[in-house]
Amino acid sequence: MRIPGPGRAWQPGDEPGQRRFAAVATLDGPGLAMELGEVLPEVTVAYETWGTLDDDRSNAVLVLHALTGDSHAAGPAGPGHPSPGWWNRIIGPGLAIDTDRYFVVSPNVLGGCQGTTGPSSLAPDGKPWGSRFPRLTIRDQVSAEVALANQLGIDRWAGVVGGSMGGMRVLEWCVGHPDRVARAAMFAMGVAATADQIAFCGVQRRAICGDPAFADGDYYDTGASPDEGLALARSIGQISYRTGEEFADRFGRSPQGDEDPLRGGRFAVESYLEYQGSKLLTRFDANSYLVLSEAMNGHDVGRDRGGVEAALSRVTAQVAVAGIDTDRLYPLALQRELAGLLPGRPQCTVIRSEFGHDGFLLEDEQVAKVIRTALAP
Repeated sequence: MRIPGPGRAWQPGDEPGQRRFAAVATLDGPGLAMELGEVLPEVTVAYETWGTLDDDRSNAVLVLHALTGDSHAAGPAGPGHPSPGWWNRIIGPGLAIDTDRYFVVSPNVLGGCQGTTGPSSLAPDGKPWGSRFPRLTIRDQVSAEVALANQLGIDRWAGVVGGSMGGMRVLEWCVGHPDRVARAAMFAMGVAATADQIAFCGVQRRAICGDPAFADGDYYDTGASPDEGLALARSIGQISYRTGEEFADRFGRSPQGDEDPLRGGRFAVESYLEYQGSKLLTRFDANSYLVLSEAMNGHDVGRDRGGVEAALSRVTAQVAVAGIDTDRLYPLALQRELAGLLPGRPQCTVIRSEFGHDGFLLEDEQVAKVIRTALAP
């Protein structure tokens, strides 16, 4: 069954690109037990790899994507991948994550829509999960990644790296599976979701759920999809990912083309946000946006672990923490708090950027320097 619209979720039979697929199982038996009590009976993880795994399997690096990312962290656009890799200038021969040295693994997150089991995937009854898909936590996502590592025969990662939602998963790897992480680098996140972050996600959720085509999440066989809601959610998110200063410099109060904002036309910044929203429709599923946003809202490394300080005391990896000086969604204070609570009190590196939260995707040289240092033996 195909999702209506222009390819917003990968489905079996689509061009795989570089994706590989692993039907993963946990050590406790078939299916993946969720933190909140439900069980996903079948889980497939889509992933991509670069480089060669050493005979002793000691050179593997795990790269974890953010909310709307996917497994295509590096490589050109092409069949199965409409865009180049999102860290194309970070991963590759001679780059910060050097594929001549490391075996790099980048999975699509559990709950996503680019090959890994998510709401658009078929449930055991042959119908899309839709509204029946269980609520996930960041720890559930890491559990799926642990199962993938087990299947690949990787007992310990030489490094685990990611930003934003990917950084949350890096932290959960370090706390929940300390013996399996040697080094780590995490960008633009904190120890727990803040009220501000939850608020931004909340209004985005309302935008999606309020779309008449949402059908309570069961829109896959209706011939429609909540395009307007998803595009609006992305536009709202884009405001939080960038900065007011960038908007002022790029757009100011300029109209869009020859439109007159005083007579019903748009300002250029409005057109930009509409474009960002519509662009996401070509590669993402609204239910995945909801599921992943809710997982981010639930992020709290100290939950059921005796609090944040007790949880972070479990970390044994060599950890690098970095934040962006203009990030208004995950302010630098959050990364400084995290660094100050980690064993060894690592320095929090400040990335200077005009781009706000998106700086971890755009400031290649500064991000590369952090990662090179983090992975250095």
